[in-house]
Amino acid sequence: MDRKDANVTFEREEAAEAAVSSKKKKTVGARITGAISTILVVIVVIIALLLVGVRLIGLKPFTVLSGSMEPTYHTGALIYVKSVDPMTIEAGTPITFMLDEDTIATHRVVEVIPDEEDAEVVRFMTKGDANAEPDGSLVHYKNVIGVPKFSIPYLGYLANYIQHPPGRYIAIAVIVIILLLAFVPDLFDDSKKGKKQKGVVSDKRNEESSQPGAEGSAKQSDEDDSAETP
Repeated sequence: MDRKDANVTFEREEAAEAAVSSKKKKTVGARITGAISTILVVIVVIIALLLVGVRLIGLKPFTVLSGSMEPTYHTGALIYVKSVDPMTIEAGTPITFMLDEDTIATHRVVEVIPDEEDAEVVRFMTKGDANAEPDGSLVHYKNVIGVPKFSIPYLGYLANYIQHPPGRYIAIAVIVIILLLAFVPDLFDDSKKGKKQKGVVSDKRNEESSQPGAEGSAKQSDEDDSAETP
């Protein structure tokens, strides 16, 4: 092998090594991106289940905006309320109710007061655990939303934030970014494209290699026929 051929061989080896190194870097980068996108998707799914999915099992989430029920329910907690029969509510039970048309509150029942004229109507005297005095007005049983079953600290801050601008727009942007991270890299994956191209080239080579063989066998058959003819 002369010097020129040696140089060509060396350059090819360098190019091959560079291609392998570049492919490894892309593979590592794709794995990191995939892992990050997977983690983000899991987080979004969990939050969606906690904020929306729980409604499928009859729970309604509400954010605690004040400290009137400290230390039972802390400010910023997300409480999950389940509808119950108001007639089963007893003194000592926390209830979530409509305070007015625009306000929802959660306080503890301190006394159940039946209506003097209608035995099927009851009202509840309520008080916040952190308040010294009971609430100024009674809660009609029709205004009761339900009874809190459990709460998650601090999640209410997030729920309240994404329900109003600009938090709502930020949440939408985050979801779009996660979708891009999850699906766009697959569209530009060179390794998958390379496999497809190799498959096409391989099929073409197989077709080309099969054609000369067929012609050769045909020629051989003709020669045999001519040899047998007297």
